[in-house]
Amino acid sequence: MFTATLDTSVLWPSLQRDFLLSLAVEGAYRPTWSSVNLDELEFHEEAKLVKRGIPVTEAAGRAATLIAAMRREFADAEVEGWEPLEGTFGLPDPDDEHVVAAAVIAGAGAIVTENLKDFPAGRIPPGIQVLSAKEFAKNTVVLNPRHALAAVQEIASRSGRYGAVLTVEEILDTLRDRYDMIEAVEMMVEAASA
Repeated sequence: MFTATLDTSVLWPSLQRDFLLSLAVEGAYRPTWSSVNLDELEFHEEAKLVKRGIPVTEAAGRAATLIAAMRREFADAEVEGWEPLEGTFGLPDPDDEHVVAAAVIAGAGAIVTENLKDFPAGRIPPGIQVLSAKEFAKNTVVLNPRHALAAVQEIASRSGRYGAVLTVEEILDTLRDRYDMIEAVEMMVEAASA
């Protein structure tokens, strides 16, 4: 199964994270990340919720619950043993070294990030692509648009817990309009009408 290492930048936006992880649940790929990614995600998720007016204690609890759920649902995703490789890639931002180190240890074929400039091709080991979330979504959805659509249907069925209930169409619209996943959404819409 194809393995992809997900950077915090693609895990922080809630619906995008839900979509990417739901694709993994559908068996489209195996996600991986480092412990640093989860620490960063927990910090940023809490800050995002506080900014939305959620009390600090509740925001911290919800962020911790998210990380616990990710660890539980993707028990093999957190890469161990990456630390000796950190600092060996010469990335522009040394704080991103853990992502490449985790990808190498995990045997990942891709690093999925929105910070493409921080992962220059000449610094990435052979066999690892650096892709934006929209490019990764397109490459993943094309393999089985029906499974991708099932992932979106599952997101819709879970919606409403911490916000509005979302329809499949609303989720697809958001993936297209907010996250620029135009090609991935077009393939899912086509699969829905077939």
